[in-house]
Amino acid sequence: MKFILFISLPLYAIDQFTKQLVLRSISPYESHTVLPDFFSLVNVTNDGAAFGSFKGNNLLFIVISSIALVVVTVLLVRRRPADAWRDLSLALLLAGILGNLTDRLLYGHVIDFLLFNLHIRYADPWPAFNVADSCISIAVVLFIIHSFRKQKSAP
Repeated sequence: MKFILFISLPLYAIDQFTKQLVLRSISPYESHTVLPDFFSLVNVTNDGAAFGSFKGNNLLFIVISSIALVVVTVLLVRRRPADAWRDLSLALLLAGILGNLTDRLLYGHVIDFLLFNLHIRYADPWPAFNVADSCISIAVVLFIIHSFRKQKSAP
């Protein structure tokens, strides 16, 4: 459990700290170019889900996030053999859920601020996101890799 908190709490703090910086230094829908034609800092609100889908459903996503938080917490406190991949995935997922749930509860929407333009179809630009979104995305990738690794090693 210490490992989980060692990962989750700093990432949650970084997520909330960076969002506060954005709220204080970037006006809504303003853009600050960091790397021309590739990366900008923005202040975009999202009251929907990933990529701005299902807009206007903040309450629904508070409920879904709360349920996910309970599920992740139950998975974390259950006694199981140590599994670094699973534990890292759950730690990242916990940080991401807490980060975006905090936004939804405090502001009524999620604050997104990282904007990349990959100059490829469907990513020109990539929708704005935040540290919590990154944690969730990485957790999902790790879960997928972990499930394939477990399938390979199963007798």
